[in-house]
Amino acid sequence: MTAKTTPTHMSPADTNASPANKGQAASNTKADGLDRKDGLDSIIGQWRQQGVTEDLIPMAVLGRIARLTKYIEVVLLQCHGEFGLGQGEFDVLATLRRSGEPFTLSPSQLYQSMMLSSGAMTSRLDRLENKGLIERAHSKEDRRAVHVSLTIEGKTLIDKALPQHIQCQSALLAGVSVEDRPMLLQILKSWLNQFEPQ
Repeated sequence: MTAKTTPTHMSPADTNASPANKGQAASNTKADGLDRKDGLDSIIGQWRQQGVTEDLIPMAVLGRIARLTKYIEVVLLQCHGEFGLGQGEFDVLATLRRSGEPFTLSPSQLYQSMMLSSGAMTSRLDRLENKGLIERAHSKEDRRAVHVSLTIEGKTLIDKALPQHIQCQSALLAGVSVEDRPMLLQILKSWLNQFEPQ
């Protein structure tokens, strides 16, 4: 059962508020968030002071995405670290796990799915194999081909780590209201479709 997490910025009075009051509080929080200055506002302001007149909305958008990515990486690294998993190791185990039984993929399937170079993937596989969480074996049909599989220990670990991973993701998205999430999802999906083949 997934535990409910109350955002740290909410007081007990907030959690006991009526639906109408909660809606008003959410609106106020959204307005405060839009009015509050962040690091990118300062950067854009500095460029304006230096005489840059071009449209800087792309810089403002991409800069915020870059900063958010760093914050997300830090939180997820801490989250996965609780299970002894280093940078990107959770993703390998999760990719194998969601592929379904027999939880086996080729290295190329893994790095294409995760958008990694073959060298970066090999390094991750080496670490996970040393931990006993995956195993690599040559194909019986083609000895040149290698298959990567979850071990029993690897499957057990990813099944334990996944609920915590989902909770961490939910906490990271806490700053986006439930009402705004479908719109954010659609914008990101439409944008991503420009880069990924159908």
